Amino acid sequence: MSSPCDPEYAPVGDVGAALMMIDSRLKAVYDSKTGTDPEQQQMVAQFAASLGPTGVDALLDGACTLIYMFMKWLRTACEEHDKDVIEYTVPALVTTMRMMPKTFRPEVVPTMAGLLIAAATGLSPNLWRTQYGRWTEAEMNPLEATAVLLAEHINRISGDHDFATRLIAEALSSSEQE
Repeated sequence: MSSPCDPEYAPVGDVGAALMMIDSRLKAVYDSKTGTDPEQQQMVAQFAASLGPTGVDALLDGACTLIYMFMKWLRTACEEHDKDVIEYTVPALVTTMRMMPKTFRPEVVPTMAGLLIAAATGLSPNLWRTQYGRWTEAEMNPLEATAVLLAEHINRISGDHDFATRLIAEALSSSEQE
């Protein structure tokens, strides 16, 4: 039986823009010599501000699509090693979220964990979240940070700082060719 949260019913959103923002954050994390580049932060902020209401919705959907795709990759990788993706991934990410109280206020951690679990079980994270109402302003940074943490988790597993970004870029490229 099909679920109303099945990914086939979900808007894909602007995956390219979401990936650009996530990749920008990852590069800032990995570039520990210079730290966060204020100019790069300003460009990302200006880009986000230029989107308008429909662009922001597309960016939100794109971030949720990234979370779904990352969790799908992790689910496949875990199954190859007889591991449960939820058991292997969610506790580590929730622990990290709890260590970042300025980004993840305690009340948003269950929602972000729910997004991960929805994606891990094959549900659309954005449709799962939508059933509880519209996104709140307090969930915007945690959503982006969840996608960044997930991408960084994949990069750490693969031993390659660009693996998660390349994974999505290749998937986008192959879908355009079809």
